[in-house]
Amino acid sequence: MTRQKFWHGLSALALGIFAIGWAVPILWTFAVSLHPPDEALSAANVWFGSHLTLENYFTAFKIAPFGTYYLNTLLIVVGILCVQIITSSLAGYALARYRFRGQNIIFFIILLQLLVPISALIVPNYATIRELHLFDTLLAVMLPYFGSALGTFLMRQTFKAVPRELDDAARMDGANWLQTLWHVYIPPARPALVAFSLASISFHWNDFLWPLVVTNSEASRPLTVGLAIFTQLGEIGAQWPLVTAGTVIVIGPLLILFLVFQRFFIASFLHSGIK
Repeated sequence: MTRQKFWHGLSALALGIFAIGWAVPILWTFAVSLHPPDEALSAANVWFGSHLTLENYFTAFKIAPFGTYYLNTLLIVVGILCVQIITSSLAGYALARYRFRGQNIIFFIILLQLLVPISALIVPNYATIRELHLFDTLLAVMLPYFGSALGTFLMRQTFKAVPRELDDAARMDGANWLQTLWHVYIPPARPALVAFSLASISFHWNDFLWPLVVTNSEASRPLTVGLAIFTQLGEIGAQWPLVTAGTVIVIGPLLILFLVFQRFFIASFLHSGIK
């Protein structure tokens, strides 16, 4: 029993050290973003200045159109998620409940997409966007992500766990396939949908490379690209309080979302079968 307590204590200590190491850069970013812009950072004044101020945030919004970037990011994230839920649910339902030739091959090809780096598809995706004349639009940022291999896999595995008797009972009551999907399969799949939604929101909120390639104006740039452009304006790159304020503007909502729903986030992944 003593040895078990020792190992539990050692594990807790290791996790605590890891948590502190993870939290220090974030806390420093928040602290410096509140640093007075007229006070230089130094070894003796690397955290807070003489007083706290929100001036850096107001200045950042004046210099760059972060309001437009926020709106674009929300439209991209929500638009991708809505389409992914529809396509993943339909594909997962078809793979879980129907039997057709080539079913296993199709599922194998879908799983292979999880192994392909996104950066490897930038050139063909960019060529497609150019052919469709969608360059520098929000749709160009969203289009390659309308289908999700992870979402399809989660929905297939969840739907396969639904008893066949419920499916047969719904058909005997006169329900068509869409009604069966909505009333029989979607309710038990809510934990998996929540897990996938949180993962999708996090990924596409932080996505940078693909939006950088297919956007060229403020009207279509998301927050990540806007922040990169922001740090390259004049002497801003040398003004750490202003740079960290822009960083907090980008990561703040996602960090708050995770802190508020962290227990639900973890529980949803556990119930969805991700070990």
